Parts: sequence; structure tokens; C-alpha cells
Amino acid sequence: MISTDHLSLSTSMNKLKITSKLLVVLAASSLVLSCRKATVEPYKKWEFNSPDYFPAPVYNFENNKQNFQKFTLGRVLFYDPLLSSDGTVSCASCHANSHAFAGHNTALSPGVNNLVGTRNSPSIVNLAWSPSFMWDGGINHIEVMPIAPLTNPVEMNESLANIILKLKASERYKKLFKEAYGTEEVTDQRILKSLAQFMMMIVSTNSKYDQMKRGEVSFTATEQEGYSLFQQKCSQCHTEPLFTDYSFRNNGLDLTFSDQGRALITQQSSDLGKFKVPTLRNVLMTYPYMHDGRFYTINQVLEHYNSGVKHTNTLDPLLDNGIPLTASEKTQIIAFLRTLNDETLLSDYWLSEPKN
Repeated sequence: MISTDHLSLSTSMNKLKITSKLLVVLAASSLVLSCRKATVEPYKKWEFNSPDYFPAPVYNFENNKQNFQKFTLGRVLFYDPLLSSDGTVSCASCHANSHAFAGHNTALSPGVNNLVGTRNSPSIVNLAWSPSFMWDGGINHIEVMPIAPLTNPVEMNESLANIILKLKASERYKKLFKEAYGTEEVTDQRILKSLAQFMMMIVSTNSKYDQMKRGEVSFTATEQEGYSLFQQKCSQCHTEPLFTDYSFRNNGLDLTFSDQGRALITQQSSDLGKFKVPTLRNVLMTYPYMHDGRFYTINQVLEHYNSGVKHTNTLDPLLDNGIPLTASEKTQIIAFLRTLNDETLLSDYWLSEPKN
């Protein structure tokens, strides 16, 4: 005979087996749902984001419609030093995501063979709204902008023809080009359009300032005082919400111009010493400052406008009397500028270097 204890044990074992099977099924279902979510959510985050308080983008997406595979190709190209002549410099070398896609800790852009350029690398956030590129505005379309650093002898020092040969020899790139364009063919237009797809997605719209604009947070008293001062003294050039008006101005750095700035493009003496007004988004993370990186701290920048403006024939009229600031006003403005830091940009998965 089978004892009651044995029956009880047998029943318990059967219940345990059933429970275990249910747990396995539930775990498997959860994993499937998790995988589906992981597939859907990153694609959602990948989409281009233009807040309703931003102007319409300048870039015409109809001529280079967003495509995840083209974006992915552009992302890989952006981080690949293969595009430089000695294999040491990538686009990200001068536009690091850890510094809001600006140059980092060096005044002038480093290039191949330990060469150094003549200008600082500015942040490349929100390029979809920019009507021109480079400090002097010498390029008017984002799809051709990469040609300048790619071919500059003191930057990446490579030719498009040689880049194409190197990419054609790569099994990885054959796969990426086929996924993006349907064939393995590598062309300069495909390279440039894919890089543009990636750069257009470097959008900074989640700083505390943005959260305030959306009604999600409020400024502290000091931040609000700094905001009011900024609107009074700085906003004519650093216009909200992009914090630049994309104009070219002489901000009184020099009496003579070793770099002629905008005049190099226009050949007009009235443009001597004029450079594009940079965005102030993420400004506390994009040091050093000015076209030649001469100032390493924001305090030095504010003191320049307070007491260091040099007068020449092309000085911007708004700076005839400088921008007088007391010590407390500087503190308040810096508190406001800190609200322009977009920490989420630094950790955005889709904008970071691909892992493989």
C-alpha cells in the first residue's frame, strides 16, 4: 500500500513541476515581451525630435529621407578613424559626445601626424537648424560639410577617392552599404548623405531650460535672475531657443586679425574678424571658447565682454560699450547657462560610439 505521506509527497512534486513549468513559460513570455520592447523603444528614441517651441529646421529632409540603416552607416563612419590618412583621427576625435560633440580640453583641433589646426572645434548639436557651417560660414550645406575636415591636410588629410577604396575593401562596410542602399556600391554621395543622417540626429532638447519651457520644472531664484540678465544683455546674438542667431560678428577679441574669419569667404574688409555666433547650448561642457579656443573658462569669457573688448572698424555695434557685469551678475548668468546643459545628450545610446 502507498502511505498517505507518499501520496502527499507525490502530489506536492507534481504541483512543483507544474509551477516550475508555468514559471518557465512566464519567464519566456516576459523575455519575448522585453525583446519586443527593446526593439520598439530604441527606434522610437531614434526618431528626429523638433520641439514645438523650436523654429522649423532649415535642412530639407525630403532630399535625404530618414532611414535607420543610413543613419547607422553614418554613425559608424562618424566614429571610424579609417576615414583619416593615418587611421588615427575620426570625426568624433574633434566632436566628442562626452563634450556635447565639441572639441575637448584643447584649444585647437588635433589632426593626423600630430598636426594641429588653426581653429577650435565647435559643438555640432542642432545642425538641422543651421543655414551655414564652419566658423566663417564657408560651407552652406551639411551634406558637403564633412569634405572640409576629411580633406584638410592638418585634420584628416584624406581624399574621398581613397576613402571609397578603403570602404570597398571592408566586409563590414559592404554589409552596411547594402543594408542602407540596397547594394554594396560605395560612393561619395552615399558617404556624405549617411554622415548627414547621423549629424542631423544630434539634437539637444532636454536641458533644464527645455524642461522649463515645457512646464516640467521651474528655475531657482538665481537661475531666473540669470535668465533675465541673459535676455537683457546676451539674447540679441544668442537668440532663444537655439541660442544663436547664426550671424557673423566681430566680438572684439583682437586689434589685428591673424585669422580673417568671414572675410576669407566674402573677400570684404567689412567682414574682418567676424566669426559665426556659436550656440550656447551645453556651453559649460564645450570649453575652451572662441574660434581659437583662447579662453578655457566661462569666467574668462564673461570678463572679456565686461572689460576686454577691443575696438576696431568691424567691431559689432552691440559691443561698443562692452557688456558691463558685476560679480553677482556673472554668478547669476553662469547659473542660467548651467540650465543649458543637456546631460541626456551625453548618454544617448544612438549617438554614442557603436560597440561593434
